[in-house]
Amino acid sequence: MKKYILSILLIAVIALQSCKKDAAPKTNNGGGTDNGDGTIIAGTDPGIANTQGFFLDNWVAKTFTAPNTVNAAKPSASGAVSVTVDLSQVTTKVSKYLFGNNTNPYMGQYVTEPVLMGNLTALAPNILRAPGGSLSDIYFWNGDGSTVAAPADAPANLVDVTGASKPAGYWFGNNTQSWTFTVDNYYKVLQQTNSTGLIVVNYGYARYGTSDHPDQTAAHLAANWVRYDKGKTQYWDIGNENYGNWEAGYRIDRSLNKDGQPEYLTGTLYGTHFKVFADSMRKAAAEVGNTGIKIGAVLTSSNDVNNNAGVTNWNADVLKATGNSPDYFVVHNYYTPYNDNTTADVILATPSSQTTAMMSWVKTSVTNAGVTQKPVALDEWNIQATGSSQNVSNIAGLHAVMTLGEVLKSQFSMASRWDLANGWDSGNDQGMFNIGDEVGIAKWNPRPAFYYMYFFEKYFGDRMVSATTGTSSIACYGSSFSSGEAGVVLVNKANFDQVVTVTIKNFAAGTKYYYYTLNGGSDNAPFSHQVFVNGVGPANGTSGGPDTYAAIAASSASISGGITVNVPKYGAVFLVADKK
Repeated sequence: MKKYILSILLIAVIALQSCKKDAAPKTNNGGGTDNGDGTIIAGTDPGIANTQGFFLDNWVAKTFTAPNTVNAAKPSASGAVSVTVDLSQVTTKVSKYLFGNNTNPYMGQYVTEPVLMGNLTALAPNILRAPGGSLSDIYFWNGDGSTVAAPADAPANLVDVTGASKPAGYWFGNNTQSWTFTVDNYYKVLQQTNSTGLIVVNYGYARYGTSDHPDQTAAHLAANWVRYDKGKTQYWDIGNENYGNWEAGYRIDRSLNKDGQPEYLTGTLYGTHFKVFADSMRKAAAEVGNTGIKIGAVLTSSNDVNNNAGVTNWNADVLKATGNSPDYFVVHNYYTPYNDNTTADVILATPSSQTTAMMSWVKTSVTNAGVTQKPVALDEWNIQATGSSQNVSNIAGLHAVMTLGEVLKSQFSMASRWDLANGWDSGNDQGMFNIGDEVGIAKWNPRPAFYYMYFFEKYFGDRMVSATTGTSSIACYGSSFSSGEAGVVLVNKANFDQVVTVTIKNFAAGTKYYYYTLNGGSDNAPFSHQVFVNGVGPANGTSGGPDTYAAIAASSASISGGITVNVPKYGAVFLVADKK
């Protein structure tokens, strides 16, 4: 009898083991999957890439807080596009400096503008560059334009690329008039928005200055700004796009020069001058206790073998001359063809291809020069399409989302969009906010790009993880939060709606997922001036998005049965799945 019972028990055990072996892989409420044996592979942080470096020193873990929600019906998953997010495959930690922007002094003394400051604080760019782009090379931070004007060795006229002599048009950091912006107010903006500064010093003065040693004079001016700064700013660029024939100092009047500089700037000369600046500024930083100062050198973002007349092989010559003295490398990218009436499809194709190519070019330049790879800062980016209001459109917002995703994938150290405010120019305005010249629209009204960047920053975790799809018309970027949630950003590059199902691997899913849907209006198709957030459009009915963006409830649905959302044509979804 005992033998008979034991035989039955043995058969039962074997049968149970067979059932376990043949069981289907387990799922977590339809949204996340383990590996079939009940285990979930935890993601492992990769080492910090040398293209990121110290910009990740201040990395901050993110805790997701569930928003107010409204229940949303799931669309049918029939024919849906599939997206897979894998939390075990970590691409990089997310630097808080990837959401930056550029200030400029022609915005006025905007620190006293509550609408702008409120939106800017909500945006949380974390890094704000100053004083501007090309005007940085004609900017005297300690002058006021009247009692303390340009130095005596700064000529009244400068030559342009054609050799024509024109008024210099200098800008001054202590000019308190309402149409410009002071250095002290810049520091106040940083404090009020909890942002870090990035300052561009005047390199052009090292070229057009008429002193016996203009490089030393210009470096001394920069060093004095470091002293005045008293450790408030860690990041400093030496000049702006100095390889370009549009920059002050690209070409000089040799009859006024006293140290034998060539008429046209070369990469070798810039690199030689860079070390003079860096030595003076580091000495000044040490005097005021700013031991963390970092100084960046200007490089090109694409092949410069046949660049502007007079400047070729910029990267090779700069890196040979600077050696390992730069702390980081500076590049800019405006993605679309210059002054071209570019289509939506072309615009939305550029973030992936151009970002990858840009980083590849910098790495190749560094390798060929035999120097050490340093962090790569993309401290100006935007599109430069014209003719159809592309810059102020919903499409520009989608481009911004994809650019943020791609700079993360390519492991840039930081990124700052150009710029907070500019000029309407018939809709060719690269400014994120209306500076006051868009007819019928309130001053400082945000453009669509503001809303897309706001929701990306809020709904993207502190780590980028793998996200893949089988169609080129949907761009996807996955993330995880240190608090345990999983996220994905979906961009529909097509001119038709698409339903997307999201599978999240190696994730213990909770009960709900939350999401915001952003898309343009029916005006000026496909370059709508409007953006709708979960169906809520601009209060003015014409331009921008809803004033109530921060209070709009998220859509919510059950993870059970799968994560499925509709992504509107030329729209985006920012989604977070709850943890168990």
